[in-house]
Amino acid sequence: MKVIIIGSGIVGASAAYHLSRNGIDVTVIDANHEGRASAAGAGIVCPWITHHKHPDWYTLARRGALYYGELIKELKNDGESDIGYKQVGALAISKDDEGINQSQAEAMSKREAGTPEVGDIKRLSGEEARALFPLLNKEYQALYVSGGARVDAHLLCQAMQRAASLHGAQFVEGKASLTLKNGHVVGAEVNGELYAGDQIIVTTGAWTNELLSPLDHSITIKPQRGQIIHFGVKEYDTSDWPVVIPDSSYYMLAFDDQRIVVGATRETDSGFDYRLTAGGVKEVIDAGLEMAALENSSVSEMRVGFRPMGPDTLPLLGKLEGYHNVTIATGLGPSGITMGPYIGVVASEIALDHTLPFDLTPYNPLR
Repeated sequence: MKVIIIGSGIVGASAAYHLSRNGIDVTVIDANHEGRASAAGAGIVCPWITHHKHPDWYTLARRGALYYGELIKELKNDGESDIGYKQVGALAISKDDEGINQSQAEAMSKREAGTPEVGDIKRLSGEEARALFPLLNKEYQALYVSGGARVDAHLLCQAMQRAASLHGAQFVEGKASLTLKNGHVVGAEVNGELYAGDQIIVTTGAWTNELLSPLDHSITIKPQRGQIIHFGVKEYDTSDWPVVIPDSSYYMLAFDDQRIVVGATRETDSGFDYRLTAGGVKEVIDAGLEMAALENSSVSEMRVGFRPMGPDTLPLLGKLEGYHNVTIATGLGPSGITMGPYIGVVASEIALDHTLPFDLTPYNPLR
């Protein structure tokens, strides 16, 4: 069995790691596009408090969050220590009681429904919340959920790629094109060389339709630009600060190196315009200043990424109709960090024709 994975972001890297650990011959091809979502992403793993209400979304988000424990253990067994993941808890913040009440009811219902990993749930006053996240603005009260975690997707991808290489996976840089013979996909060509494969897993994110064009197929996918800003706060030890989830589309989280990340814009009609814009940067800075006292912080880094957006909140996941050996795994949108590693495992299991523990129908990639 030879598997070709096209795309080495959070989904593709996870698929490569899962397959190579299980003795499968894996080749990963990546075009290294500017604006890959996994390279830019830094985010939150906490589906216990979310704006998403679709039950099929939660099926994968819950499994994605729970899979991190297994993944981190395996990566550490393979010698990886700089993984970019840490369970630090989450603060759902709001200026009114109603928002906190809703978050509390949601988290408690998920814990009571058989997910003890949600952890401790506790209402906090503004003063108690600032004891955990000292820069949080004073007008916010909060709900603390201990099962929240943070992830630097770039570091996690690198760790999975290194670990996959340790288990024999081959990585090739270049733009892939699918190769057909007698109507069947037999592999992918890169830089004039054919890499033959029994199964092809497509994890190319927002660039997927360009790859699928020789198959006369297209999926409902488009890029959504996200601009993210990293703030330096050198006078604080931020290593154990919880992630912050406001009642908006933004988020805020801290990392070990005295850095706070605020993101991200959701620019649906951006195309692949890889730019930081004045309006986008202002929007992120305004969101950060609304949540926290960042006026004296330094702007240490700004990133741009293109989220792969499908027709709804659900991933595009499954075999491509008419091509029994082509598996699509994309369309995670803003849920890429929560679901990404687990979706890589699922894509691997689909490619190997293994039975899944849930119904794949809602995620049909051609819907």
